[in-house]
Amino acid sequence: MPGRAPGVAYSVTIRTQYPNRPGMLGKVTSAIGEAGGDIGAVDVVESSRDLMVRDVTANARDEAHGQEIVARVRQVPGVQVLSVSDPTFLLHLRGKIEIHSKHPLRTRNDLSMMYTPGVGRVSVAIHEDPKSVWALTTKCNTVAVVTDGTAILGLGDLGPEAALPVMEGKALLFKELAGVDAWPICLATKDPDEIIQTVKYIAPSFGGINLEDISAPRCFYIEERLKEELEIPVMHDDQHGTAVVALAALSNALKLVKKTFEGLKVVLVGVGAGGTATARILVDAGVRNLVGFDREGPVYRGRNYGDNPGKKWLAEHTNPDNFQGSLKEAMEGADVFIGLAGPNLLGPEHLKGMNRDAIVFAMANPDPEVWPEEAEPYVRVMATGRSDYPNQVNNALGFPGIFRGVLDSRAREINSEMKLAAARAIASAVPANQLHEEYIIPSVFDRGVARAVAREVAAAAHKTGVAQRSRRLKGGLFRLAGVR
Repeated sequence: MPGRAPGVAYSVTIRTQYPNRPGMLGKVTSAIGEAGGDIGAVDVVESSRDLMVRDVTANARDEAHGQEIVARVRQVPGVQVLSVSDPTFLLHLRGKIEIHSKHPLRTRNDLSMMYTPGVGRVSVAIHEDPKSVWALTTKCNTVAVVTDGTAILGLGDLGPEAALPVMEGKALLFKELAGVDAWPICLATKDPDEIIQTVKYIAPSFGGINLEDISAPRCFYIEERLKEELEIPVMHDDQHGTAVVALAALSNALKLVKKTFEGLKVVLVGVGAGGTATARILVDAGVRNLVGFDREGPVYRGRNYGDNPGKKWLAEHTNPDNFQGSLKEAMEGADVFIGLAGPNLLGPEHLKGMNRDAIVFAMANPDPEVWPEEAEPYVRVMATGRSDYPNQVNNALGFPGIFRGVLDSRAREINSEMKLAAARAIASAVPANQLHEEYIIPSVFDRGVARAVAREVAAAAHKTGVAQRSRRLKGGLFRLAGVR
């Protein structure tokens, strides 16, 4: 396998002290380079006639490589390593999110209106008109990010406490990209019915529920029950966010290779939450020939899938030829490979058999099913889930705008039409004259993407009759505020 490139997620900051004379910094940087590190920054901490103290930040491939870089610096004659810090951990100290008040509390009058006694009038108003809670509280702009910590990223069941940094990150993206106030809710139970009941108990405080990192097949049951029993929209982002962004990326990739959804042969490995939802949305988009694989092999009619509704659906709606062979055999004549499974599942022997202008989305995190360097000779368009390669299929392109549109329209649910609209909006963010093999999907930092997604999702909610908020709301808000 080709060597992985160093990345900022595994960077180390080494505080070095050495004699202040020419050539010493060069020795430090040379040592880092010889160890395979990528220097990102060099900062002076303290300087005198005799001594120099500098922080040198270097990107590494993984934690072990970071330690190797530090060890190499320690070996440089005359250099003392005073400390080593991890910028990623420093970024997470004391958490990544906080609450801010929207109005300053400066006077007794402020207190009287924002809290007691004035707030009592607002409570009575909501009691008399329950729908006014959407206008008079943060419910209109707040999402709960709910997990039990059983499927954290690609790491598995690490528990609710370990899930908290990920959920904080999700909440941060909601706010930064779409202005949605979100809060992490990490539950100390794996019982699906207890999770459902807990979410129902907290639902009055939120305008939407984003389920996250809940293992399959439990996640299917939890989402379906909550969708049935709550009057606010529920979306398991590992399923539908992944599917929406993958569809957007594939839509643009097909424009490059001049193929249609209807004519594709798609091989999809990993039919958990994200894989099943991706298969569903591809079928909705027109794909007719899709073969899914799990750990036991292809998903086909005749296998026993127990109580897994996702795999049962796949068996009934995909694999039209009821293929039952190996992954290598399935890849013969495939136009598209989509991976949502684990690292290093594909090699050249799989890729060589694909059709011309092959498309490979190796989206397992942190390590993909095949590394871009290895796939490059055989593949026309390559995408991963990583930020250090082109074409990152990142859920952050989807969920902030989806929930922004849902809250703006006060939709009761997130239906198929809304998800397809979100995918079209993401795909259209890449101008036709800029579309190429390494730019099939917009950057997460393109702030226009969430706005476009929100607009199209809200329009689809109104079109399909699930929106509960009038497009002409301003007068109603004024009346609720006592303005005539």
